[in-house]
Amino acid sequence: MITDMTKGSPLRHILIFSVPLLVGNIFQQLYNIADLVIVGRLLGVESFAAVGAVAPLFFLITFIIVGFTNGFAVVTGQRFGAKDYLGVRDSVVISTILSTIVTLFCTVLCASLMNPILHWLNVPDNIFHNAFWYIEIIIIGLITNTFYNLLASIIRALGDSKTPLYILIIASVVNIVFALIFIQVFHWGVPGSAVAVVFSQTISVILCLYFIKRSLPILHLKKQDWLIKFDKKFFDSVYEHWRIGFPMAVQFSIIGIGIIIIQSVCNTFGSNVIAAVTAALRIEQIATMPMMSFGVALAAYVAQNFGARKFKRIRLGVIKTSTINVILSVLMAFIMRFWGTNIISAFIGSATKEIIDIAHSYLLISTIFYFFLGQIFIYRNALQGMGETVFPLLACIAELLVRSFAAVYLAVKFGYIGMFYSGPIAWVSASSIMFFGYFGSIKHILYKVRAKLHS
Repeated sequence: MITDMTKGSPLRHILIFSVPLLVGNIFQQLYNIADLVIVGRLLGVESFAAVGAVAPLFFLITFIIVGFTNGFAVVTGQRFGAKDYLGVRDSVVISTILSTIVTLFCTVLCASLMNPILHWLNVPDNIFHNAFWYIEIIIIGLITNTFYNLLASIIRALGDSKTPLYILIIASVVNIVFALIFIQVFHWGVPGSAVAVVFSQTISVILCLYFIKRSLPILHLKKQDWLIKFDKKFFDSVYEHWRIGFPMAVQFSIIGIGIIIIQSVCNTFGSNVIAAVTAALRIEQIATMPMMSFGVALAAYVAQNFGARKFKRIRLGVIKTSTINVILSVLMAFIMRFWGTNIISAFIGSATKEIIDIAHSYLLISTIFYFFLGQIFIYRNALQGMGETVFPLLACIAELLVRSFAAVYLAVKFGYIGMFYSGPIAWVSASSIMFFGYFGSIKHILYKVRAKLHS
């Protein structure tokens, strides 16, 4: 259902919007978590490590796609907030064209260079074959990932966060069922898990298109919508989408590159450390989902209110969601510190005490810094919802530099324990830049509004 978030209680809108997002994000993680649980329990530690060793590369490519599609959807949301419904359909057309071009480029580039990329990642020889075919299949099916994220982002930009949730639930169940079939019945091993991911994402795209056709007439594109005139209006619209989408993709890719650098360092410590870190990161991703969901909900709220020029509502929404994320960061840190490792064995049936102890060490370190991560989600999404890209980009660059230096230097000095501090140190750096960037941006916007009123 379409929701106009430019009127009514800001907190109510954000809460209602974020709950389906939270559940949806958890099911989104099930794509990878189901792979890891099934692979780990049915095929063993080495197969589990093979998926984990290339997971950051999967995340990097997905981050790039999500950055572009979310950025394009910001334009859609702003036009919807401004009641420019013709502009909404124009945004969908431009977003589709740009997303297709970007995806084809990424697919060809990554698929052709996969072998040297995995060698650069220091993937161990004993898991190289499975790692290669897992990520290669994912890359070949990347177009399904792109179009699901694009369609879901557009639906959310119109204020509907429930439908993408329902679609994710269905797709996650499909993923689990077919991963079991491909591995246990067909004996396809690790590559079978990747095939299940691509198949379930294809189902997601089909369901999104069906919902749009049945329930969202505002998005029903006609033949004339696709008859592109290469005039100034068209290129202005392309620039508007690219101006927001490209920096957001760069921001997400920088995060992904940082994770890849850490993974390349992690891979040098062997299969046990890879397996432990992979499991701990999946648990942490679920733990931080509530904070991330409030951030994504805030982005949709801010985009609509920015389009409607209701800047006081933006500030009120940011204050309330920031407060909620402080509470959540403390709560989730407490839960992870005391119960996080209890589910490690669920990922790897043959997990040793060494693997569990390594994962526990990671969680003990990272949970102390959840507050800073929660504030990154808030201020980054608020800035992106307003179409502001400079400070999020600067924060991501700082995060990459700090994370990379800390991972390499601390790993040399203190081993894998030192590497565990690289992420938290990066969170502190990025959140500081984002905090000052948001308040500087909102102050500048309000100054321009007042100046315009007095002129």
